[in-house]
Amino acid sequence: MSAQTKYGYSTPVGAAGGIVDLAAHVIDTFLNEEETGKMKFGLGVVQGSKPGVNIALPTAETTAAVFEGITTNNRTTEYDLEGKLHVRKGSAVGVMRYGKIYGRVAEGVEPKYGESVYLITEGAEAGCFTNVASEGSPATIAVKARFLSGVDTTAQIAVIELFNQAQA
Repeated sequence: MSAQTKYGYSTPVGAAGGIVDLAAHVIDTFLNEEETGKMKFGLGVVQGSKPGVNIALPTAETTAAVFEGITTNNRTTEYDLEGKLHVRKGSAVGVMRYGKIYGRVAEGVEPKYGESVYLITEGAEAGCFTNVASEGSPATIAVKARFLSGVDTTAQIAVIELFNQAQA
């Protein structure tokens, strides 16, 4: 008699942009300035063309002073007919300002508990997070936050605690 002893699939610990627990947190609503499908939940975002109203993905010129928070996966989820998630341009998106959230981590990054958080500001992974500061390519900015877990490679996310402090 044989039995399966190894399974190749695992359930992720959370979802990108998901709220981790009921600890104190603040989520504000902004309008997505990016084209439909470009914005994703769990990404770090910055002020858009109308600060306090719009959000956008970071660019190489981004500074810590314009960091708004991490997009939350909460009441703004919309799927197309193929079951793919799209955040539409101009739609309302929740952004966690402080609290604990599942943030998207760049490929190959392996954060550890307590490590500093840096936002990638350019390239294909703009808006993702890393634990290494870099002025080269891709450039990063420091975020007042820390990693509370390692990366879950199933979903490419990690728990990030955003501190209730001004970024600049």
